[in-house]
Amino acid sequence: MSAGQEQLDVRTALKRGIAELRDANVPSYTLAAELLLLHILGRDRAWLYAHPDEILPGLDGHRYLSLILRRADGEPTQYITGKQEFWSLNFEVTPDVLIPRPETEHVIEVALDRLALRELRADRKRTLTGDGLRIIDVGTGSGCIAIALAKELPGARIIATDISTAALAVAQRNATRHQVAGGIQFVKCNLLDDVTTSIVGAQHAAPLQGSPTATGMFDVIVSNPPYVGRNEKETLAREVRDHEPEIALYGGEEGYEIYADLIAQAARGLMPSGILVLELGHNSLPAVQPLLDAPAWINVGVTNDLAGIPRVIAAEKV
Repeated sequence: MSAGQEQLDVRTALKRGIAELRDANVPSYTLAAELLLLHILGRDRAWLYAHPDEILPGLDGHRYLSLILRRADGEPTQYITGKQEFWSLNFEVTPDVLIPRPETEHVIEVALDRLALRELRADRKRTLTGDGLRIIDVGTGSGCIAIALAKELPGARIIATDISTAALAVAQRNATRHQVAGGIQFVKCNLLDDVTTSIVGAQHAAPLQGSPTATGMFDVIVSNPPYVGRNEKETLAREVRDHEPEIALYGGEEGYEIYADLIAQAARGLMPSGILVLELGHNSLPAVQPLLDAPAWINVGVTNDLAGIPRVIAAEKV
């Protein structure tokens, strides 16, 4: 497929893009074709369908068809456009980070609900601003969870960790884009390993108030950890298998191995009445829930996503 010097109008370009992606068995091919054309033109969907006869200027037709080729070859739309919406915010995404999924928004919803309930039990006012709260997002990736929480709880002090330097750079740019960089400290570490030391040594970090210790440090720990099993690799969509970062995808051979260490570390890191909120893989609940059946935890609850799949597990530290 080559655009050459061919002049394409909006209607023709879109029809061609849809046909190419359909023939390549791309999921949601119409939406993908639209998003790529909107990306090239810098327009919104309303403009697109109000101007079907508009000629694509300059080399935009060629650029568009080049992007269609990339998508037909399996590259995710979000990596091509460099963006994905999450929590009604626009996030930069690159192949260094997982693409934020709508299901992950349940992590934020559950964390906010649990915090509101804690305030209610303590007979404090229900308007939650986050003042005095210390929150950590383990494995932040693009920063979507940490940044959404910073927007909802502007008074909180948030730490966002990741084992990937490249992912942390993306997250920092997203925090700056959404004007919450001053409230989030980005730290390179594995899970919660040596997180206190890492915080002290972090460069360009927003200082946290007080003197945190390794035990009883946080009010809330949230995480969307790697939870895909390597034994599932060949069953994954090519967009995921061939393009998303393996370090953020795979949680071990079965997929749930990482939860044991994370939950054990969270038990040490949370204050009394602290809240743990974890995203689950589609089949990991039977392996994860027993880890919270321990004296350290109470009020264990599971939240299903819109497809009825157990998506989030939450508990409170005794």
